[in-house]
Amino acid sequence: MRISIASAALVGLASQVAAIDPLVIKGSKVFNSKTGEQFFAKGIDYQPDILSTNQIRDPLADKAACSRDLPFLKDLGVNAIRVYQTEPYGNHDDCMKMLADAGIYVMLDLSTPTETIIRDSPAYDANLLGYYQRKIDAFGKYDNTFAFLAGNEVANAANNTDASAFVKAVVRDTKAYIKSKGLSIAVGYATNDDASIRWQMQTYFDCGPAEERADFYGLNNYEWCGDKATFETSGYANIVKNYTDWDIPVFMTEYGCNAIRPRTFPEVAAIYSNKMTDTFSGGFVYEYVEEPNKYGLVKISGSSGSKTEDYDNFKKALAAVNPKGVKMSSYSPSGKEQSCPDISNDWIASSTLPPTPSNATCDCMMKSLSCVSKLDAVPTSDSELKTFGETVGSIFGTVCGTIDCGDVSADAKSGKYGKYSGCNALQRVSWVMDAWYKNERGVDGSCDFDGFATVTSPELSSDSKCSDQKDSNSADGSSSGSNSDSSENTTSGAASVVASSVLAAAALAALL
Repeated sequence: MRISIASAALVGLASQVAAIDPLVIKGSKVFNSKTGEQFFAKGIDYQPDILSTNQIRDPLADKAACSRDLPFLKDLGVNAIRVYQTEPYGNHDDCMKMLADAGIYVMLDLSTPTETIIRDSPAYDANLLGYYQRKIDAFGKYDNTFAFLAGNEVANAANNTDASAFVKAVVRDTKAYIKSKGLSIAVGYATNDDASIRWQMQTYFDCGPAEERADFYGLNNYEWCGDKATFETSGYANIVKNYTDWDIPVFMTEYGCNAIRPRTFPEVAAIYSNKMTDTFSGGFVYEYVEEPNKYGLVKISGSSGSKTEDYDNFKKALAAVNPKGVKMSSYSPSGKEQSCPDISNDWIASSTLPPTPSNATCDCMMKSLSCVSKLDAVPTSDSELKTFGETVGSIFGTVCGTIDCGDVSADAKSGKYGKYSGCNALQRVSWVMDAWYKNERGVDGSCDFDGFATVTSPELSSDSKCSDQKDSNSADGSSSGSNSDSSENTTSGAASVVASSVLAAAALAALL
């Protein structure tokens, strides 16, 4: 189902936020669900204050920062922001209410630098899914949350397109979770528009069963540079051609080349003209805050902000456009669903996705093992995590060269995923060490691995029923990870320990 309307349950949950009409996706267009008017995002990418600290920042939990920035956002005339990094733990009521009062919708990236699918060594476990589910819980109650991004530029070259299968699994599982909560917030993906994989990427996220497809697609594109460029010479004409007759909405999730300064944003006129409005639903200029890369519209200093040389130019460009859309009642979708790309030298992601990860399955498997890691959790410090990754990689390399480790392996190119491939790094390496221990018939020293492992008494006689175990908060009989434990780590006061598990799993995979 391609229509996404905020449900009555969502409206009730959002009572603490001033009323803002929920948005609805119908075919390849976005509409105001109350007025039926077509919606075009006049947006900006918003992530202030992320370079002053190594910590993950959550700007929507910072009332003072939102109070500082909202006057600029209102003055610019934006109606939407995209926020790259947030956490599910803080209180977002104040900022989300300020934004709703100003008529501003919010698109949120689900991932952070530590809770994400890593392109060169993708892994997806119940803890990562649980983190995404908690973020959905945190922001799903606000009417102005109109979209989530399951990934941003995860695959950026032919040799890492297998990561796309894991991101698409996130799309599937978060869509199912949103539906189970009585919500209908859209889930999409944003790409960097790499020419070598462009067509495969955009068709991949719009092919297959409806429950697996992205609800919308985002394009990060910086091709239009300066006033001398035109709709044709900038490549925008070809971009529109690539998405003509598409069956889902497409946004410019990043735009604003700064090779020629000051920026005058001539592309804004094109994005909101009839050359593009039949195909694109607006966009998000990059970016709000000034950083060393010189893309910002506002320079932040503590509790105050000041305009950069680009600010008034963007404001003027945005004020000059008035995109004309269609009424929802008179619109009949005619877009075409896509066929999944074939495996080739330029594309190595099967249309068969990783299974939904399950804590219950992995916990059951652990109870059947006789040889496990001595560690209770993945280390959190950089030095210890590096040592952990090297140790685990060495164990996998040694054991899996002799014993079939298919049960804990994932191969997105072939579409083959072991029944425990969605377990975290500690669980997977414990399975590997146990397999070696049993292969050696428990001889002395076969469960040592230089002091990394220990013998234990299994609670279960076998793992034969573990694959049938489902998490208690399953959306549709499949599993989820919202009940996973979390704790602090050194990069974020609220980041889960699971983030380190994902990173460790990535380090492990890179060594295989």
